[in-house]
Amino acid sequence: MKNKRIVWSGLAAAGLLVGAAVAQQFPMVDMVAGDLVQHFQQASCEELWIERANRQGKPKSQRTQEMINALHQDPQMQAEFINRVAVPIVTKEFQCGMIP
Repeated sequence: MKNKRIVWSGLAAAGLLVGAAVAQQFPMVDMVAGDLVQHFQQASCEELWIERANRQGKPKSQRTQEMINALHQDPQMQAEFINRVAVPIVTKEFQCGMIP
C-alpha cells in the first residue's frame, strides 16, 4: 500500500512538472491567452457585442496575425492556447447570447 502511495505521489509530481514545463515552453501563449481570457471575463456583454460588430470585415493587427501564424505552425502551441482560452471564452459568449 505504501508503494502505491509513493508511485501516485511521484506521478502527481511529474504531472505538475510537465504542466509547468509546458507553460514555460510557450511564454507568448501565456501572455496572449491570459490577456484574452481576462478581457472576456471583465467585459460586459454589451461591450463584447460592440467589439464584434466593429471587428467585422477589418484586417487583424500585425501582432494578432503573427500569433495566428505561429499557432498554425506549431500544433503543441495551438493545443495549449485552445486549452487555455476555449472554456472561459465560450462560456462568456454563451452567457451573452453570442452562441446558441
